[in-house]
Amino acid sequence: MNSYHFFAIMSRMKYINRWSLMNNTRAENISEHSLNVAMIAHALAVIGNKRLNKSYDPLNAAAIAMFHDCTEIITGDLPTPIKYSNKIIRNAYKDIEKDAAFALLSSLPEDLREDYERLLLPVDADPELLRLVKAADKISALIKCIEEEQMGNREFLRAKAEITDIIANMHLPEADIFMEEFMPSFSLTLDEQNFAL
Repeated sequence: MNSYHFFAIMSRMKYINRWSLMNNTRAENISEHSLNVAMIAHALAVIGNKRLNKSYDPLNAAAIAMFHDCTEIITGDLPTPIKYSNKIIRNAYKDIEKDAAFALLSSLPEDLREDYERLLLPVDADPELLRLVKAADKISALIKCIEEEQMGNREFLRAKAEITDIIANMHLPEADIFMEEFMPSFSLTLDEQNFAL
């Protein structure tokens, strides 16, 4: 019987830290980030369906989000200022990410690859659903900035302002609703959230 390495490789997401150029009070890895993005993408899809008469597939949004950064197991997390510094680097990195996705897919049995290709390379997915995943990614990054600010770390203040602007400029009603109804709680302590069992 053949042995396949895909899920063992996926388990290594916890070793890839984000925000490598920033002074972090607490490191965040891509495994944690991906779970957060998946939960938020799911929420954005549910908000769209319940409040905006959309017909998103929330589970698909969550699954795509769960795998959205898994190629960084191979590429590492290239800091955003470098990744988007110019068109040549941006396009080259996209090609590298695509090659990394195919390398990961090759670690699956052939009969499973098509299903995972739809998650690692969601080129045929609903573009509006992909916008939700992108917004969820930005919201997760904003949450990290807020958490660092709450710990007294000024390192993330500029990133917080820039990411807030990016989210607003997406003009995505689902993200706007999430920002209005859920983001304020991230600036509160557990006691201030009146959380009780």
